[in-house]
Amino acid sequence: MTDDEDYGVYSDARQRRIKVVAWVVIVALILVGGGATVFALLFG
Repeated sequence: MTDDEDYGVYSDARQRRIKVVAWVVIVALILVGGGATVFALLFG
């Protein structure tokens, strides 16, 4: 039973980390895309 509990805790931590990484990637893409759009408008 301890293995199941440990796996559950590991799964929760892993899912939380995956969500954080996903949000960071989304924000980075938005920032990079926004920066590219601004440069295109200024120098295009």
